[in-house]
Amino acid sequence: MIRALIVDDEPLARRGIRLRLADHPDIEVAGEAEDGPSAVRMITALMPDLVFLDVQMPGMSGFDVLAEVADIHLPVVVFVTAYDQYAVNAFEVRALDYLLKPFTRDRFDEALRRARGQLAEGARPAAELLTTRLTVRKGDRYLLVKIDDVDWLEAAGNYVEVHARGAEYLLRATLASLERRLDPQRFVRIHRSVIVNADRVAEIRSDAHGDFDVTLAGGKVLRMTRNFADRLMGSR
Repeated sequence: MIRALIVDDEPLARRGIRLRLADHPDIEVAGEAEDGPSAVRMITALMPDLVFLDVQMPGMSGFDVLAEVADIHLPVVVFVTAYDQYAVNAFEVRALDYLLKPFTRDRFDEALRRARGQLAEGARPAAELLTTRLTVRKGDRYLLVKIDDVDWLEAAGNYVEVHARGAEYLLRATLASLERRLDPQRFVRIHRSVIVNADRVAEIRSDAHGDFDVTLAGGKVLRMTRNFADRLMGSR
């Protein structure tokens, strides 16, 4: 039995998906959520196999929801939305499918067929898959930042500050969850709240207290504590 969660702020949209799922006896609807924060709570509590996820919702977007639960549980995701401009972003976060409202029964059944296949193979869009791009928010837009362009990452509460080629972005995620999706040979934690792209490091200097100043190619100086020094020094 595949346990599914329906996430959409429109009651009619949720009802439509539930009715279509009723034709598939191997799918059990584990619950419904009407906004982003509720979706986060239900995904972490119910651990569904499959989520039908809207993009634009009160509280947080569908992309924010996935970032929030990434270090706990990532189900197979089918985005369901009336907006086509987020399709690229959806596949960058490894969504299985992208259903554009209004969709046909055949198109919906095709998404289910793909979900069954992915679940049968045990292949999920898991956090351990290395990230090649980050989907970041800037105002009301979502941008794709190539991981090669990232200089360093810094924890900022429930967000991560992404510093890339002189620009700064906010990503709703924890530094720990993001670290698991990065290549450990390139992205090294130098402080409990900082991960640096080792390719950008130009110089490392020790201070009188046993810690270090890490200077990046652009001149930015970051603090590296002694307990993390071996990670960066050993990678060079």
